[in-house]
Amino acid sequence: MSISGKAFDLRLFKRIVEYVKPYRKKFAISVSITFFLAFISPIRILITQYMIDRYVRMPNLPMLLNCTLLLIALLILEGIFQFAGSYISAWVGQKIVKDIRVNLFTHILHLRLKYFDTNAIGTLVTRVVSDMETIGDMFTEGLIEISGDLLKLMVVIAVMFYFNVKITLVILTTIPVLLIATNIFKNAVKSAFQDVRTQVARLNAFVQEHITGMNIVQIFNREEREFEKFKGINARHRDANIRSVWYYSVFFPIVEILSSIALGLLVWYGGNSVVKLSATPGDLIAFIMLINMLFRPIRMLADRFNTLQMGMVSAERVFKVMDTQVAVTDQGIIKTDDIKGYVEFKDIWFSYEDEPVKNWILKGISFKVKRGETIALVGATGAGKTSIINLLNRFYEYNKGEITIDETAIGKYELHSLRSSIGLVLQDVFLFSDTIANNISLSNPSISFEQIVESSKAIGAHDFIMKLPGGYGYNVMERGGMLSVGQRQLIAFIRAYIFNPKILVLDEATSSIDTESEMLIQRATDKLLSNRTSIVIAHRLATVQKANRILVLDHGQVIESGTHQELLKLNRQYKKLYELQFSEILPS
Repeated sequence: MSISGKAFDLRLFKRIVEYVKPYRKKFAISVSITFFLAFISPIRILITQYMIDRYVRMPNLPMLLNCTLLLIALLILEGIFQFAGSYISAWVGQKIVKDIRVNLFTHILHLRLKYFDTNAIGTLVTRVVSDMETIGDMFTEGLIEISGDLLKLMVVIAVMFYFNVKITLVILTTIPVLLIATNIFKNAVKSAFQDVRTQVARLNAFVQEHITGMNIVQIFNREEREFEKFKGINARHRDANIRSVWYYSVFFPIVEILSSIALGLLVWYGGNSVVKLSATPGDLIAFIMLINMLFRPIRMLADRFNTLQMGMVSAERVFKVMDTQVAVTDQGIIKTDDIKGYVEFKDIWFSYEDEPVKNWILKGISFKVKRGETIALVGATGAGKTSIINLLNRFYEYNKGEITIDETAIGKYELHSLRSSIGLVLQDVFLFSDTIANNISLSNPSISFEQIVESSKAIGAHDFIMKLPGGYGYNVMERGGMLSVGQRQLIAFIRAYIFNPKILVLDEATSSIDTESEMLIQRATDKLLSNRTSIVIAHRLATVQKANRILVLDHGQVIESGTHQELLKLNRQYKKLYELQFSEILPS
């Protein structure tokens, strides 16, 4: 569904209007006020013409004063209604923006991770933030205002014909030229605005990506090269904006010139008509006022029509995200807090590609994890260890086979129940820019501060937390940047411990961690794994040795399975990995 090249997309418009329904009364009031204002301005001109012809040419000061007071009253009334109309339309627009934004973000929250693998985060930020504001402008500066301007044009032209048909026809000779210029301007600015929106999305994506990965940029001395890339993207954004400004700079003077030409025609032809007594001085002054009232809406219509079009373009992009069919399908009906923790993978085949699949990541993976048992997954990078974790949590859906928990397919569990029963601690710990306490509880109101402290003590992290300024109220900043790698991992362990999952999935790498932190993490790992069904991507010898069973993966297949000692005796792949990774740590 695209509106490129279209003046209007009715189907898309109907979809936007669906969000107006909860606020239809306020919307109707705003429309009514706009229509009322379209009539009240020409009434002032009628009164002005009447005053001049009746009470100025033949002086009548009392009636002139009465008419003046009436004009002042109308101006005050018009001002009040303009304020009310602007406020209500902006209120409706912001309510609609809020509702669409909430729906969009809710949809994004439930998208599979596969979607984020192929879509820039900065582009999604643009959809959630700036595209939403453009949709809001449709209601505050576009839709209602266009309707009001069109109605005002019809009323003004009708009043002009009422005063004098011949003078009106002379003035309207400039309108065809104005309409042609308006149409050219509308199409040109639409193209420029579309380019602006595209460049904004690219700029957001680039900035977000490079600020997030600033350590990589600096480590590899990429500052100058990335700066040059940024200058190029920023220049294209600047050029797109300048192009739109240029069109405005050309169009508005053309409108003013045509307005002046119309005024000149009025003075010439209207003046002759007054001299010949076929028109009155009141008619002439009324036409001068009407010309301004005629050209102003036409000038604004082009701008507002582009606001409407760009709102439609933004709405199309937003709805494209909302229509994305890669959201996790939650068709499960089983809600339970009583999962025991018996996990089984049955001939699982999986690929990150869409059908037809050329490269399988997992090829017929089968294994069981009994309740309270710990299995360790080992293997080279790309063997499929992380994919197993992703499938168990339903971050991705497997292509063939079946994964069960307590002999029930995971797809039959309600997604919330499933994930509430699985604790996940990743190697790359993500912390929010918030306090340590809130990062542990994830702002869950059912978790008390006392529980947070108890869990921290159980994991062995309480002492280091209390040494920080503010203790549990210490703000770790974005992604936990104020903490060390080991400290972040301990926070993640506390988070998993306090939620007390029946099944624990643990990626417990400890690269670049000091000895003290590694000892704390080993203690935390032992605490977490105790009496709990656990699947561990093992990097440390201690965890491997303590596991009930070790699965050795290679190119998406389980090639060996057994205890640490059993696999060493086989003298195959596991022993090679052991000798490569651990021979320097422990004596053979």
